[in-house]
Amino acid sequence: MTSAAAQRFAALPTAAKLLLILTAALLPIGIALVWVAESGIRDANLASREITEDQARAATRGMESLIARNALALRIAANGALAGGSEGACDRAQRSLAVAPGVVHRLQLASADGTPLCAVGDLVAEPPGETVLVAPGDIRLRIAPSGDALSLRAGVIGGMATTLLTAEELRAAAIERNRGIESLVIHDGRDELRLIDDTSPDDPDDDSLSNWPLGNGQLVARVGANVPRIATVERLFLGLPLLMWVLAALISWILVTRLLIRPLRRLERAVTRLQPGESANVLPDKLGPATEIQELRDAFARGLMRIEQSEHEMAEALDGQRRLVREVHHRVKNNLQVVASLLNIHGRTAETAEARAAYEAIGRRVGALSIVHRNHFAEMEENRGIALRPLLSELAAELRGGAPQSARSLTIDLDVETVHTTQDVAVSVAFLVTEIIEYAMLHCPEDPAEVSLRRTSELTARLMLSSPVLVPDDEETPGKEQFERVVGGLAKQLRSDLERKLGRYSVDLPVFPDT
Repeated sequence: MTSAAAQRFAALPTAAKLLLILTAALLPIGIALVWVAESGIRDANLASREITEDQARAATRGMESLIARNALALRIAANGALAGGSEGACDRAQRSLAVAPGVVHRLQLASADGTPLCAVGDLVAEPPGETVLVAPGDIRLRIAPSGDALSLRAGVIGGMATTLLTAEELRAAAIERNRGIESLVIHDGRDELRLIDDTSPDDPDDDSLSNWPLGNGQLVARVGANVPRIATVERLFLGLPLLMWVLAALISWILVTRLLIRPLRRLERAVTRLQPGESANVLPDKLGPATEIQELRDAFARGLMRIEQSEHEMAEALDGQRRLVREVHHRVKNNLQVVASLLNIHGRTAETAEARAAYEAIGRRVGALSIVHRNHFAEMEENRGIALRPLLSELAAELRGGAPQSARSLTIDLDVETVHTTQDVAVSVAFLVTEIIEYAMLHCPEDPAEVSLRRTSELTARLMLSSPVLVPDDEETPGKEQFERVVGGLAKQLRSDLERKLGRYSVDLPVFPDT
């Protein structure tokens, strides 16, 4: 092969290379095999069918001859025996059969209505109810009830005569004509008599089996003949397909292994060892002559580079977004603290007690919102939402620290589980707790307030605030109507109804699953 042809062949796809090599190696063998096998199989099939038919025909003729001799001898003996009356009929029939060569010497005579008259030999009579009537001149053949002989019944004037041809006698008659019989079975349409047992199943496509009528069509003989075997030379020719496939498998295995499997395994091991951040240059440079695998390696390297570049850009963008969100929350928290400080300054310089109380109430709400932003800023790195336990603890301390002088003795008891929720829910919870605690500290500062938070399901928790001042139908306490309207609105923001009971208000709120 010239260098130019070798280069063109190397540039072909692997499938084309494999096809060209297999075609060059196996096409001559395939052509010779088709011609030789076609001719040999056609001649062998023709010869096998002819031999099978000849052997089956000879065996059937042997049994047909045996049946015909016995039927003729039985009819003659029965006619002579019954012509002299029923008394002594069997003795006359026995003397008649004694001079007939090649026939059985046992029979049973019966009247025209089937009543047994007498018998010669160890002939077993038919079971009651199965007697078959035969008209004079007719012959009736069937498998004996015992299943090991052929029943032959001849009708004569004045009665009937029956004899049995045993399986040994029929087998001997068939083998005498042809010793190449492998199986022989006689059917009468209901029962069968196996003369030469055939353990193999009947295959209608088997050329060695054939059906032949017997006894004027009353029986069918299925004959399996011994077909001459194929010679050694012909067997070698018929074994060429095996040689061809072995050769094809060997060549295919060698080619596929060298061109595909080994390079792919090298590439697989290299890709498996490849770690994030490593360069695609660690992939093997040489992967055999298969251009497709080399192109696959290059495509994988390009894809890996694109993925690494995209991940790097996404990481930079995510880090920038995180810094931006952190800065936004930090500025919001600072702004809220500035607002709270301004409210505190203005509250201290207010001229009336009502104005100072208003400034303090607004400052407490701004402080609650500032606490929510501060907790959200602390939890945003974990991306789990806002933890309500530290938020409520800090809020309770803030409320006690900013309480009026008259409510400094108010105690706030916390019983809070560790649950996380969204910022919107945290804002509503902070405002709701602030409103209720402030209402309690302004109207009943001597009694303690209790805040409880318990998880009720995977996605919900129940917030309960308890204080003696919480009376649902109390209309005498100043500001009660506005208080109920505010806390009811906050409960609606939590998408839940505020449950009001004597001394306790509770509401359900959504939380994140416990991880």
